[in-house]
This record gives sequence, C-alpha cells and structure tokens, in this order.
Amino acid sequence: MDGIGILFESVCHNLTCDSAANSDDYESVNITSQSGMSNMTSGEAKEMVLDQLRKEINGQTLRVVTLNDYPLSFVDTVNDTAIGAGVSFDLLEFLTEKFNFTYEVVVPENNIVGSTQDFDGSLIELLENGKADFAAAFLPILTDARERIYYSKTTLDEGEWIMIMTRPAESATGSGLWAPFDLNVWILILLSLICVGPIIYLLIIIRMKLTKDRDQHIYSLPHCIWFVYGALMKQGSTLSPVGDSTRLLFATWWIFITILTSFYTANLTAFLTLSKFTLPINNVGDILRKQKTFVANRGGAVEYAIKNKDEALTQLSRMVEKNLVKFSMSSNDTDILLQDVEKRNYLYVRDRPAINHLIYRDYVYRKTISLTDEKIQCPFAVAKAPFMTRKRAFAYPKNSSLHLLFDPVLLHLVESGIVKYKLWQGLPNAEICPSNLVSTERQLRNGDLMMTYYIMIAGFCTSTVVFVSELFFRFLNTRGICIPKGERGHLRGKSNTHKENFTADSMTPPPPYTTLFHRSRNILGGITEQNVFAMRETNTLQRKNINGREYVVVQGSDGVSRLIPLRVPSAALFQYSYTQ
Repeated sequence: MDGIGILFESVCHNLTCDSAANSDDYESVNITSQSGMSNMTSGEAKEMVLDQLRKEINGQTLRVVTLNDYPLSFVDTVNDTAIGAGVSFDLLEFLTEKFNFTYEVVVPENNIVGSTQDFDGSLIELLENGKADFAAAFLPILTDARERIYYSKTTLDEGEWIMIMTRPAESATGSGLWAPFDLNVWILILLSLICVGPIIYLLIIIRMKLTKDRDQHIYSLPHCIWFVYGALMKQGSTLSPVGDSTRLLFATWWIFITILTSFYTANLTAFLTLSKFTLPINNVGDILRKQKTFVANRGGAVEYAIKNKDEALTQLSRMVEKNLVKFSMSSNDTDILLQDVEKRNYLYVRDRPAINHLIYRDYVYRKTISLTDEKIQCPFAVAKAPFMTRKRAFAYPKNSSLHLLFDPVLLHLVESGIVKYKLWQGLPNAEICPSNLVSTERQLRNGDLMMTYYIMIAGFCTSTVVFVSELFFRFLNTRGICIPKGERGHLRGKSNTHKENFTADSMTPPPPYTTLFHRSRNILGGITEQNVFAMRETNTLQRKNINGREYVVVQGSDGVSRLIPLRVPSAALFQYSYTQ
C-alpha cells in the first residue's frame, strides 16, 4: 500500500485539499513525474488513481477488524478460524467480489468500539496502530475518534438506541377512579369544593347588606358547603335563593358540576374499555426524574455520549457517579435481557436492530411455552422514543486510501435500499410485542376498584369518629361538665320532668302540611261542618269553577270569602287539615 500512497500524493501535488479526505474534490491536477506526464484533468487523474488502487488490492488479503454486535456484525469460529457474519460482512462480500480481494477477521481484545479515555483493547486502537486495514462494523461516528481513524464518507444509517424494559402490570396513566383526570385537575377540583361554599356564603351576606332585601334569606355557611357537595353528588337542594345574583351563583356551580361529571364519566368509560397502554419510562427525562438504573454496552456510543461533556446526554453523568448506570462487557444480549432486565428490573439501552432481533427471538421461544397468553409471550416492552441517535459508518486507518474505492460502492448500496433491507431481514412485517397488546381483553381488576374501597373505609372511619365524639359529648352533658353552672340545675330538672311526663300515648302526630306555610287551623273563621251542611240545605252555597276545578264559596265570621274544594281527594285533605 506504500506505492499507492506515493502515487496518491503525486496526484494531489499543488492542491489545497487534504490527500486522504478530499481527494475527489479537485477540478484539475498538474502531474509531473519522471516519465514526463503533464497537464492531466481531474477526471483522468482520479481514474488513474482508482486503476492503480484496483491493481494494488487485486488478490491481496486485507485484515478486517469487527465486533460481536449481532445482527450488524459478529464472529463465528470454525476450526479455530474466525469467520465474520452479519450485515457488515454481507456488504463486505459484495466488495470482495467487485475488487477481487480476500480478508482475514481480527477481533479486538475487549470487543468495544472505544470511547473517551477507553481506547485500550478497542477496535479504534487496532486501526490506529495499523493492525487492521478496514473496519467492517456499524461504528458510531464519534468526535474524539476522528483524530485516530478515518470514517467513510458514506453514512450507512442513522442508528437509534432504544430502551427495553419489563412490561409493567398496569399502564403508567394510572388505574381506577383516578385515571380520567390528571393530578393537577384533581387538585383544582378539591380547591373548588373547598372555596365555592364560603364564596357563596360571603356573596349572600354582601348582597344582603348592600340591598337590605328583607325577602332574601341568609343561608348559613354549613348549608352553602353542603349545597356544593350535594351538587357534586347529583343531589337536590332545599335552598331557594331569591336574589338574581345568588341564583346565578347556584346555577353556575350546577353547570360546572354537570360538565365536570360528564367528562369524568366519559373518560372513565373510555379508559376502562379503550385505553392504550403507556410505559412509565419513555425518554431520558423519565430516567433522570425516576433515577432508573439502566444497562448499556461498554465502550460504545452511549458511554461516549454520557461521559463527553459536549454531548446532550452528559446530564446522565451524575447517575454514573451514583452507580445507577452499568456498562456491560458482555456481548450476549440474551443474558443481559434475562439477568438484568427480567430479574433486576433494569432498562437495557441498545440499538434498534439488535433490540428487534432480541425481542423476536425471545418471542419465538416463549411462544413454545404458551400459544395463547400474550402476557407470557411478551413479558418485555420497548419504548417508542429513541434514547439517542448517531450516524454510523465503516472506518479505515488514517493513512489508508481504500475509501476511494469502497465509499462510492457503499453509497450505491445505501441509496438503493439494500442496507436498509439487510437491517430488517429475518424480521416479520408486523410489530413484535407492541406496548399495547390489543388482543388482550381489558378486564376490571381489584386495583381498578381500590379507590372505591378507600372511600368506603374513609367514610366508615369518619362516621365512627363522629359517633364516638357524639357519645363523648353526650356523656359530658349528662355529667354537666360542658354546661354553665347556672344552667345545670335548670336543665337537670327539666330533663327529669320530661322523662317523667313522656309516655307512648303522649306522642302527637306530625303537624299538617299547611303549618309549614304558617297557616292557622282557624283559617276558615269559625266555619264548621254543620254550617256547610246548613248552607247546602238552604241552597245558599255559591259554586265557582277555577282552572277546571269546582269550589264552594263560603263566607267566614270575619267576612272573608273562602274556597272549599268539592273533589273527593281534595275535599278529604281539606277536611283533615282544617276541620278535624
């Protein structure tokens, strides 16, 4: 390869571009060699360099370094010989057929890419030291690594690192009676219940003092508070305000409660029947807020992004100091999934192709255990939002010119969609174990009704406390402890007299309905049943039809005319109320 390098330097003589990075950007090249060549165009010079590179590489054996990073690249050992496989080697095989070369696989000591202050035994170290001619692996493009190696100009893909976790038993949106509303909504509802009653009471008092309306009844504070609570429970109220402003207050609260309860009922029904399953951890912010432990591969893009101060994920560095981040040396994703994720309930951050193949293999295995229960088949869930993104490419040593041959071919493979097809090869078209298992019927669990149990327990406990307090105060009253000294003897005597005079026969029936409206039993002014019969015999009764009902008009001793209903039910009520 030394002759290729000298030729390349002679082609780029007198150019301002970099010989390794920008060799194909020139327009014209002045070549002066010992053979007398001169004034060659850029296209001709470039083609001559490529021909020389093809001749140099033809029949040679390149040292190709790779990583165990299934399914992108991995190494199988056959008869003590390392054989590369995966998407990277599928692309490399296409290059070997086109340029007629062979290769031998080299594996770094620690199976890591190499990140900040962690290059020992890494893939980058092998390329930098000249122990490998080409890196066949999807390498994340790191800023620090550019000083040591040369990345291909052709970006293979934009890698996405996602999180996999154990599937939680219930959705992160909550369950039961709390689910329809957010916590902030519940807090505002509670504040409104506390504040509206006193506000109505104060406004009634202010209106009474300003208008001095004698018809307005001032309701007590407990009545106003009970009205607010009763409206929330869809109960009626005996409060009947006279003032328009007070009526508007009452009507406004009723409208607010009607809308609120309608939304709550609709959302609760939708949640229990059609709600989507949401995960508790969806992005980096959730990890920071909940201080959730996660696992990532050592020496990769995730470790670099966390430990490098110029990266956005450096905010997770404090979690590294707290030992909440584990950088694993294991290349076996299945072991990490079963040991760290399933048993320890950690998160596992890995690139999307690896996660897709990992969860698919786990799904196929668990389907042999249960053919119908999806909760057994899919015990893991994958977050939708990516943990981080990073472009990935192949890499070469700094002094290599192989990128002049390989990069154009790789660009055609990427643009034709072959690389993307290879990344998804072997996976089904349907989503594997989605977060929302739509085939699983939503059934009510004890957890959904737990809040109703809490409410019942709280209600019974409150009523028990009130009952005990009533007994306690009754005991104090009987002992005369809470009664002023001047009234104790009077109340004690009155209580004894009441006990002595009280018998079952002394109980009086409830008052008639008309007494609620302050109507007297002598409202007919002395008219008796005998007087009515005497008027009927002498035909002096005057009949009158009012609103389709027949009445008898009689005149009382006070000179005021009265109406007596003639219909049987009304007459019976009248007879009981006024003449009995």
